[in-house]
Amino acid sequence: MWVSDKWTDYELIDCSGGEKLERWGKFLLVRPDPQVIWDTPRRHPGWEKPDAVYKRSSTGGGRWERRDVPDSWSVSYGDLRFNVKPMNFKHTGLFPEQAVNWEFLRRKISGAGRELNVLNLFAYTGGATVAAAAAGARVCHVDAARGMVAWARENAKSSGLEARPVRWIVDDCAKFVEREIRRGRRYDALIMDPPSYGRGPSGEVWKLEDDLFRFVSLCADVLSDEPEFVLINAYTTGLSASTLTYIAETIFTKRFGGFSESAELGLPVTESGLFLPCGATCRWQRRAT
Repeated sequence: MWVSDKWTDYELIDCSGGEKLERWGKFLLVRPDPQVIWDTPRRHPGWEKPDAVYKRSSTGGGRWERRDVPDSWSVSYGDLRFNVKPMNFKHTGLFPEQAVNWEFLRRKISGAGRELNVLNLFAYTGGATVAAAAAGARVCHVDAARGMVAWARENAKSSGLEARPVRWIVDDCAKFVEREIRRGRRYDALIMDPPSYGRGPSGEVWKLEDDLFRFVSLCADVLSDEPEFVLINAYTTGLSASTLTYIAETIFTKRFGGFSESAELGLPVTESGLFLPCGATCRWQRRAT
């Protein structure tokens, strides 16, 4: 497991009964989590008086119940700063378990010995984009949701990176990659965080288990002749880390050499001393650095 254990502005305090108690900056939030299938005693006082709780509805969806939580606030991870907001579907706009991947890509970019062109697909609010830009890369940030791209630009500005060379693209990721291939544009590194399920602008259905291999195969053609790394995230229950390794070895190692490794992502739980699993990541590297 790759664990994000260097946070100061975020803490997973406890988790029990399908929910987790978290500290985001100075605010305590309670959110549902399908991985939390155990029901252990809730001894931390934060369970009794959180600042915000996401309540699921019996008919689907849910809503936030908030006390004095603002509409948005900022949290820092080292020299990076992100704006978080209580959103629909329980999210805050940031996945703290991804910090261990930010550390990885920053090491790869700073150790490459050249300026890298990085393509970040399904880039959401730009955690990886901001980390890559801070490490010195040129980044192309692509997401189909205009609001998420605007939010990512806010995060870059909050981190003092608004002058860095980042292209902000609102587009369907597959169609964008196809156009980049036709244009002859190539990238030295690739990051992707594809959703488990979604619909395209023309009603196309995306299902990760059915479409991931085909999509990753397409993306191999947008890489340069000597790419440095590929990072693939997956939050789909039942899609194992080993499956991601098999895909990366079949597509990238066969073509470029190098090696792949995959693992679950995790967050330390303060109360139990254990680690909460939070999806899986595959890292393909052409060379170890």
